[in-house]
Amino acid sequence: MLNKLQTLPRDSRDTLFLLLIIGWIMLPMTGHLPLWCSALSAVVLVWRGWLAVSLRPLPSRWWLLALLVLSLSGTFSSHRTFLGRDAGVTMVVVLLALKTLELRARRDAFVVFFLGFFAMLTHFFFSQTLLTAATMLLGLWGLLTALINSHMPVGRPPLWQAARMAGKMALLGAPIMVVLFMLFPRLGPLWSTAGDPVSGRTGLSGRMQVGSIANLALDDSVAMRIRFEGAMPSQSELYFRGPVLSTFDGREWMPLRSGFAQRQQVQARLQVSGTPVAYEVTLQPTRRPWLLVLDATPEAPLLDGATPVMTKELQWVTNEPINDLLRYSVTSYPQFRHGPLRPVIALEDYLDLPEDFNPRTRQLAAELRQGGATVQPIALIDAALQRLRTGGYRYTLQPGVYGPHSADEFWFDRKAGFCEHFASSFVILMRAMGIPARVVTGYQGGERNAIDNFWVVRQSDAHAWAEVWLAGQGWVRVDPTAAVAPARTGSLQRLQAPRSVFGAAIGTLPPGLTLQMRALWDAANNAWNQRILNYSQNKQLKLLRDLGFKTPSKEDLAYVLLACLVLAALMGAAWTLWERHHTDPWLRLLDQARQRLSLAGLDASPGTPPRALAQGLMQAAEPTSANPAQAAAERLAIRDWLLRLETLRYASHNPGVFRPGLRQLQREFKQLSWPT
Repeated sequence: MLNKLQTLPRDSRDTLFLLLIIGWIMLPMTGHLPLWCSALSAVVLVWRGWLAVSLRPLPSRWWLLALLVLSLSGTFSSHRTFLGRDAGVTMVVVLLALKTLELRARRDAFVVFFLGFFAMLTHFFFSQTLLTAATMLLGLWGLLTALINSHMPVGRPPLWQAARMAGKMALLGAPIMVVLFMLFPRLGPLWSTAGDPVSGRTGLSGRMQVGSIANLALDDSVAMRIRFEGAMPSQSELYFRGPVLSTFDGREWMPLRSGFAQRQQVQARLQVSGTPVAYEVTLQPTRRPWLLVLDATPEAPLLDGATPVMTKELQWVTNEPINDLLRYSVTSYPQFRHGPLRPVIALEDYLDLPEDFNPRTRQLAAELRQGGATVQPIALIDAALQRLRTGGYRYTLQPGVYGPHSADEFWFDRKAGFCEHFASSFVILMRAMGIPARVVTGYQGGERNAIDNFWVVRQSDAHAWAEVWLAGQGWVRVDPTAAVAPARTGSLQRLQAPRSVFGAAIGTLPPGLTLQMRALWDAANNAWNQRILNYSQNKQLKLLRDLGFKTPSKEDLAYVLLACLVLAALMGAAWTLWERHHTDPWLRLLDQARQRLSLAGLDASPGTPPRALAQGLMQAAEPTSANPAQAAAERLAIRDWLLRLETLRYASHNPGVFRPGLRQLQREFKQLSWPT
């Protein structure tokens, strides 16, 4: 197969390389494209490669028109529009694939190159991770290699030669890229687009149906990173508060609907005490307006460009979804009390249960309240927790599908579930016993990365717990999951999702090495997030202050950037001029030959090429010599040397030939008898 590829014409070989690069660019996008788009693009690329290998003609324009109509129809059918991010990316990818069927001339190749560059940028609409950047950097190198290779029309230059030149060009352009990154004014989120629907992986949901958080726990990706300032709470206290769910329809938990409690405007009445905990959160995009903070946070988190507000249920939210990496500073108090301290009519919303659901749980509640109204709520709570500890209940990722009476199945039949099963069934039992209760979702725990000392909270740390209202205390957190699986909240132990083939291969490595590799990768991603994705306008202005600007502004950023670009352009021009006249060994050798011929009275001005020098030498009058035959041979030797010098420069594209040939000509230059 390799021998066959080596015998292909250069056009076919270059086409196959370009198709390989296009496939590399398209591959990570398949998860964000409609299935028909990925399949059509793959078929077109394979078809074009087969045409290149078999040396067959390209398809007619009727084929291209039919495929274009099919692509437009598929795009509109999938997205119901030709505008927006998703539809636009779909069209860019399919047009890039179709354009390869028109690769007839260099002009067509240039269109493919620049479509490829644009397709690379569209990846960052969906992901700005370090892995995405590394993948696209390799794609950029490949496209630059193909572009440089297309400017070498003569012979069969090796791809490695073009790749080396592309790498050198990218390195030379890197300083300019760094300056632009640091100084170009931030006008808004660079890669986010408003109005994009939620798809794929998201954070916590605003609703909780039995099984939803169990599915989310299978996701081991990072939800947020925390850097604590000073001492941090114990892991059992790391409850990051998210949506509070208070309305239950028999199957699904939802936020409190517009009932009597909301009309009464029950306030949070938050009271904090003890030593505060200061920390900084780097939150991954969630497409939701929630800010995840520790219980409880009385003051608004500090973040750029928005002023969050706290709901009556202690949840902090912003006025728009979080579509980009967000960093904010928080001060929380592990010791707190909130909610009314005496019974109010608004608490009735937290006792509401749908009729005709979970009759056995209602019967259990009646049995636990056999003592009548004199039974204290705290005793009822302890009785329910004791039942969980001693009743054979299990914490598992695979509880099975629950029916409409989910609490009945949990308490009496399955006795197994994930945190949402425990929280939901516990709250239903509390309400059935007349104790106001609600479900709180968020994240619990995490793990510390020993390399960068950041606390990493993953999607697998998603958790649900309960809050009950007690007279004189307000709302009190109760985690029924901890009664059965204390390791879930008290240590680093977590349930493990089933491993993929890649995960199983990694699992064969020593545990210590696996943890070290994971920590290194998390630290690298965190550095990427903190220093690249989170490089905001405030950091730009801080950089100007460090440079001496007292009150820097956007205009100052623009002036500094313009000055840097002008300076870079001047330095580039000076470098090019110096390199052309002082560092090119071929030009130095030609200048030496001109000087020797000028000493003999020949016309050897600085712009004279080697062939003109040879012609002038042969046309000049022969000098008087005691041995005319020897003088003529010397003139012929110099002429041949000049012609070979020109051939080496303009007819050879192989560095393996150029450098040895130049050294040979340099040795011969010293041996020639130049006219005087």
